[in-house]
Amino acid sequence: MLSHRLWTRLTPYLLIAPTLLLVLVFTLLPATRTLYDSLYQPARRAIEPSVFIGLQNYADLFDLTHYLGGRFLPILQNTVIFVFVSLVVAVPLALGFALLLNRQIRALGFWRFSLIYPMLLPLIGAASIWAFLYSDSIGLINTVIRSLGGQGQNWLGNPNLVLGSVIVVNIWKQAGYYSLFYLAGLQNISRDIYEAADLDGANAGQKLLWITVPLLRRTTLFIVVIAITFGFQTVEQLAALGLGNPADRSNLLLWFIFQNISERRNWGYVNAMTVILVSILLLFTVANFLIFERRGVEDERA
Repeated sequence: MLSHRLWTRLTPYLLIAPTLLLVLVFTLLPATRTLYDSLYQPARRAIEPSVFIGLQNYADLFDLTHYLGGRFLPILQNTVIFVFVSLVVAVPLALGFALLLNRQIRALGFWRFSLIYPMLLPLIGAASIWAFLYSDSIGLINTVIRSLGGQGQNWLGNPNLVLGSVIVVNIWKQAGYYSLFYLAGLQNISRDIYEAADLDGANAGQKLLWITVPLLRRTTLFIVVIAITFGFQTVEQLAALGLGNPADRSNLLLWFIFQNISERRNWGYVNAMTVILVSILLLFTVANFLIFERRGVEDERA
């Protein structure tokens, strides 16, 4: 009897043990090691020990006179702008796509394929397509502009345009993906709610604002979290869209980490930048959950 009770209590822990082991080996231990290494200055030679310098690596990154700090802060600013603009544009666009796909319209299959197809493309492949579209001489965008009497632009070479050009690619790639979550959420909303609103004389805008959007709150929370995560982890598309140039105007944090990881003298800074990146992601995620959950509790009380 005792062994049966013990086995019953241990079974849940045994079932989650493989997952916990994977999280420990591939997430917690590397994260702890990264935090530890960010406090050290690597030796010039592998046979020499690293030197403990505390938070000096972090201080150097925020020092504009430092050879990496002078690039780190502008690149961090680029990354925040990239994530914010992508989020503000892609999430409402995804909701609009979902509302379109949730209606009985002609050629619904075609529209669904058109909106979801960018998601199916590998990111580097999608970026290569846009690199051709942005091409200064033979690019489709400039060709159309010139045919209308305008002047073509150097989309990936102009410091004032390059970050916006990269943002457009990210929005085009991700909006259809986010719309799938909204579409699933819309199909789970009971039609009775909308019928009751119709009886009360609510118009389409009122139903969207006061029924659809609030009932999709948790879906929006999930999309915002993954959109922020994807934004800060963007790296592949820069390989085809100018490598962060010119003058780091389109460079993003994860690509900057990748650029410096090959130099031994930068390993401490690379680990510090990784810790900063993970901390930003945790901050955004926790803040989003707290805001949305608090609103949910207030609505339930009301």
